[in-house]
This record gives sequence, structure tokens and C-alpha cells, in this order.
Amino acid sequence: MDLALCICMFRLLVLLNTSLYNILVVCLPFCDLLLLFPYQKSPDKTLKKCEDLLRLHKDSPRLHYTRAQVLDKMAEAQRSNKLLEDAIAEYQKVMALKGVPMELYLMAGKRAADRMRFRGFMGKSLTLLLEMANKFPKNVEIQNLVAVGYLLIGRNKESKKVLYEVLKLSPNSGFAKVHLGFILKTDDSNYQEAIKLLREGLATKEPGVVDGRFYFHLGDALHRVGKQEKALEVYNEAVKEGLFLSAYQRSLYNVNGLTGKPWWNPLKTTYAPYFKLLEKNWKAIRDEALSLADEKISGFMPETEGLQEKGDWKQFELFARGRKIEKNCLRAPKTCALVSQMPDAASCKRGQVKFSIMQPSTHVWAHTGPTNCRLRSHLGLVVPDGATIRVADEIRSWEEGKVLLFDDSFEHEVWHNGNSSRLVLIVDFWHPELTAYQKKSLTPI
Repeated sequence: MDLALCICMFRLLVLLNTSLYNILVVCLPFCDLLLLFPYQKSPDKTLKKCEDLLRLHKDSPRLHYTRAQVLDKMAEAQRSNKLLEDAIAEYQKVMALKGVPMELYLMAGKRAADRMRFRGFMGKSLTLLLEMANKFPKNVEIQNLVAVGYLLIGRNKESKKVLYEVLKLSPNSGFAKVHLGFILKTDDSNYQEAIKLLREGLATKEPGVVDGRFYFHLGDALHRVGKQEKALEVYNEAVKEGLFLSAYQRSLYNVNGLTGKPWWNPLKTTYAPYFKLLEKNWKAIRDEALSLADEKISGFMPETEGLQEKGDWKQFELFARGRKIEKNCLRAPKTCALVSQMPDAASCKRGQVKFSIMQPSTHVWAHTGPTNCRLRSHLGLVVPDGATIRVADEIRSWEEGKVLLFDDSFEHEVWHNGNSSRLVLIVDFWHPELTAYQKKSLTPI
């Protein structure tokens, strides 16, 4: 039956209130029953209608699926975890019913797993996907979702194993290739194989493939094998796809319309008084940082994002995601007291405040920060010769007692070719063009 005709007949029968109405609900060839209900205008009435029909047809998979979708939409509109959990339970009920069509089973399962993940139930989502994968072992889409489920809980080895199996089933799966390429690049530093898989996967343009993260890692892998021009071509392709703000500005958590430039003059921003305060007190800040670095148990932690090609680079966090780290601030009270006078630094949910110490012979790969919503300041504390930073296409050096200010959503790279430690205080500030509402409502990263 033509879907448009089916909808017209359904609505007519609703108006006529005939017994055929109930027959049609149960026997209708599969289509999204939400199209038959005015749920957007009156979700409560739609939900009641579903429940009335379910009293007559309690084992109808289609009606249970429709009820799940209505609850899902209501949960989204009302931001209700209770409704969301009810929707998840209803999707699972669809899956458990006898005689549920395979297509409906898979649709309900995929949506339930997605909503579980949204709710934060990562383990439950993966368990459900594994159940589906065991039932349909040759379903490439479900196997790919299982691989992603493993990735989301940090079980990358299991994910890699699943993805290799997917590529045996479907050698041209772009989704599997980009995810496997990502793992080989980030976990194994197997750049050549990662480049091959990421290139091939992105070329398919499959759903879920055209994603800034995969362009980012392909370009980064090319950069690390010395193919900077090829990396730039990849980044420019992502700009054309609307994924990056520019080839150099590659952050993924952005607010539109903010001024983007690599280097800023700190004294020509609204934060100039704060930078003057930092520079005025730089020696006290330096002494506090040095006392921490000299302690046997310093609290400085190695960088963990895989950004170093070589060397030794450690950090001591004082504020993170807009919150003071109390135990660390007890050990650096002067510095934390100064930062606490700077609301747009202390409360910056998308930033950090930290001491950063880097030893000679260290190189930090070119990388970008996650968001264009902050500016990053570096206060030079101990600066030997030979330490430099590139942001976009301009290289600068630190000076003791002076602030450098840049937008770290732009590509930046660091070299330390000197003979002694380089020490700076990093203070992130909200981008000065953000409104008070945006600062309050933006989520942490």
C-alpha cells in the first residue's frame, strides 16, 4: 500500500472511529507509525492513543515501537531522564516480543543502545549491541556499532578485533576503516597503515565517516611522517566539508562568530589588568612553581595525550573545567589566590590553569586545542635559550615575566632545544567575545 494513501486512510478511519482503525494498526505494512500521529502537536494525546490501542493489541511490536518513539520525543522535549528510561525500556520490549519483524527489532535495538549511551549507560549499551551482534553476526552495521561501543569505554583492543572482523565481512566498509585507522594511529603509532585506512574510509563518504576527528587524525598522521603539504591538503578538504574553521583552526567544539586569530596582544584585550597582575607577581609565581618542581613528590604529571615526539613534558594542574583543584592549590596558594581574582579564568569550564615544565630535547607535535571558546596565556617563569612555540605560521619565544597570548584552537607546535628546564604558567580565559549567558551555558570539555 502506498504510504501517503495509507496515512490518509488511517486518519480517515480515526475520524470515523471504526473497528477497522484497530485492524489497520496491527496489520499495516511496516512504516513509522509516528507519521500517523500528530505527536508534535499533542504528544500526551498520542501517548494515550497508543496505550488505548495496546490494551486491545498488547503484543503489537509496531504499537510498542510507536509508544517508545513518543516517549523518546517527550524525553527530549522535557529533558526528562525518567521519560528517556521509559523509552529505552519500551524499545527493549519491542525486541523481546514474539514475531517482531527483523527490521523493527534492529531499529528498536539501535535506538535503545543510542539512548542508553546518551543517558550515560555505556556498559548497558554495549551489552545490548553484543546481544544484537550475536543474533545477526553478519550485520556489518551492528558489528561497527559494537566496535564503537568498545571504544567509548576504552576497550580499544576489543574494538580493533571487531573492526578487523568487519573488514573480512565487508572489505569496503568506510566506517570500519576510519575507526580502525584511528586506533592504529593513536594506540599503535602505526602511521602508514592508519593513513591508508583513514584515506580509504573518508573517500567512501559513508554515514558516520565525514567527521572532523578522522580528518584531524589523518592530517596529524601525515604530519608525523613528514608530509606536511599532504596534511594541509587534508585539512583544507575538511574546511570545504564545513568541519574546520580553517586549515589551521581545527577545533571541534566551537561557537560561531568569534574572532579567530592565532596571536593576540594581551594588553589590547579586556583581560589586560589580569595580565599586568600576573606579570607584576611573576617572581612569586615562579618561586612557588620551582618549589613544587624541586620536591621529591612534585605532583607534576606527564602529558598523556600522545602529543610528544620526544622528551619530557609535565604539568601541575591548579584549576580544571572551571573548578579549583583544592589539594594542589594548597601547595601553590599565592598563584591560586591571584587566579581567583580573575573570574574568566577561574570559572573557564573549557580551560585550565597549570604549571608546565619542559626539559631540553623535547618536541611537541603540531596540535590544536578542542575549542575556539578560550584564549591561552603563557607567563614565562624560567626561559632558557632555545625554547620556541609556533602558532599557525609564526614562531615566537617566551620571556621571563611576560605573557604570551594565543588562540590554541589554531595549530601550535613547541621545540625545546636549550640546555635547562623551561617553566611557564598556563592560564586559559574565556574568549572575550562570549556573552555571560554563553559562559554559563557552555558545557565543560
